[in-house]
Amino acid sequence: MSQQRIILEAHNLELQRGGVQALSIAHLSVLNGEVLALVGPNGSGKSTLLLTLASLLTPTRGEILLQGHALNHRSSAITYRRSIAMVFQEPLLLHTSVFNNVAVGLKLRGVPARCIKQAVEEALCRFHIAALASRSARTLSGGEAQRVSLARAFVLKPQIVFLDEPFSSLDPPTREALIHDLEKVIAETKTTIVFATHNQEEALRLADRMAVMHHGTIIQLGTTEEVMNNPHNEFVASFVGMETVVHGIVHEADHGIMIISVAKHLIAAVGEAQPGEELLIGVRPENVTLSTTAHPADSSARNVFPATVTRIVPRGLFYKVSLDCGFPLAAYVTGRSLETLGIGEGSSVTASFKATAVHIIRKRA
Repeated sequence: MSQQRIILEAHNLELQRGGVQALSIAHLSVLNGEVLALVGPNGSGKSTLLLTLASLLTPTRGEILLQGHALNHRSSAITYRRSIAMVFQEPLLLHTSVFNNVAVGLKLRGVPARCIKQAVEEALCRFHIAALASRSARTLSGGEAQRVSLARAFVLKPQIVFLDEPFSSLDPPTREALIHDLEKVIAETKTTIVFATHNQEEALRLADRMAVMHHGTIIQLGTTEEVMNNPHNEFVASFVGMETVVHGIVHEADHGIMIISVAKHLIAAVGEAQPGEELLIGVRPENVTLSTTAHPADSSARNVFPATVTRIVPRGLFYKVSLDCGFPLAAYVTGRSLETLGIGEGSSVTASFKATAVHIIRKRA
């Protein structure tokens, strides 16, 4: 990682709250112009880390550096706060007009009035709220209020924008529209973004890299593709939607193909390993195909197992089908596919997945 590209760093960062260790981050770097998502379930520490990086919480120990300069006294902290912006889950707006809410930060920085007018109008247009300029913030919907918060942050042209679960309280259509517009603003401004979310879809849509958090620590950091497809452990695999994670032992390995023993069944996977090696294998439910025939004619999958449907749960536009193949397996199917298959709980089916769909999770020291 090139030092010239790093804009924000944290070293040996720890925070205690009520005598309990809330954060323990050995090292974290944020690259200039990237979008970094802090992800994890509720209570994992992602918002605590975000607020600490934004200098809204004071760490018990460790240091934070902006472009190599440590925040170690009051004057540097004030300078740092002037170079960043923060957007919270619930919009914190003043009881004044939309225009004045967006302009407030510029006024505090002593920007001339003529420059403020132009900058605010540009920010309002970016977030499609120019028509609301004279409206009172008290009259706004949740989505409109969050657009004002984002405009107020980006109008400052900060070096870093911190976002704390900014879409979690919005209804799906409003959330989708706002994420779409934010994607375009980020692409246009090249602003460095650090945001906390428990929503994988948001992270995949917006982020270049993901930091998965658990119990106040970062347990995996990498590109979104790396984290989603190569989770380091069972917790990460489960969090990123790899519904099937089972223990296995390598039975044989030859020419990049492994045969793994799982609950007395043999599963083919792509990769290198030593016979006798213990590992975890993960299979994403979207990579599992179901059929009511014993040997699906149109399938090239190497892994084919008879299975019993144990549970069917609706998941919005699709259904999660839990299976017993001698080991647990999950599949996603559409409502139309479910109807076509004509299956229900207790039905017998054939489950198949390709060797390339098997993800290997090696045990780490």
